[in-house]
Amino acid sequence: MTMEATQTRNPTAQHRLPVFQKFIDDVRAAWAREGDTKARMKATTELLRGLVADETLRAHARDWPSTEGHKNLLLYEDPDYGFAINAVVRAPGRKGSVHDHAHAWTAYGVLDGTESLERFERLDDGSREGYADVRMTSVTQGRGGSVDLVPPFDIHAEQGGPTRSVAIIVRSERVAGKVLQGRYNPAEKTTHKGEGPTQVPFEVG
Repeated sequence: MTMEATQTRNPTAQHRLPVFQKFIDDVRAAWAREGDTKARMKATTELLRGLVADETLRAHARDWPSTEGHKNLLLYEDPDYGFAINAVVRAPGRKGSVHDHAHAWTAYGVLDGTESLERFERLDDGSREGYADVRMTSVTQGRGGSVDLVPPFDIHAEQGGPTRSVAIIVRSERVAGKVLQGRYNPAEKTTHKGEGPTQVPFEVG
């Protein structure tokens, strides 16, 4: 699809921050080129590395509102391919819950500040309703420019650092408000299904 067609369908494109609009265009091109979701998200991850290393976007994000209260900023949702771009703005020391993103692939990039990504494995067979025995297997420390790719149903948690942090998240589709996601309590060994974060539309322009 041409750039002209994209702008006609989405008139806000011309008002977006140029580096962010270029990222959208590049991701769309990657999704047009690649045939399956895994390959598309791997390509998206590499593009996201460039975006979260960009000083123009980092400076722009210093005025973005907090997403405390189980919210995500919804920066873009593609009308053709369905991928969604979110941002999370965390307060210093923010503690994240253990969860999965159901069947969606998720590329998670740190734009500003520092965060850590905790990964977990499930030890039980899932046969007991409401029970899950999960243990942490790794912690990845991230700072501006760091990106991680989280496959479907992978159990994880994002933890804030000592200062305000901003992350850009690209999902293979927007699951919040559409699909229930797994929630886990490692200490109590419980699990349940819950809604994803509230989506708050936000224009990067």
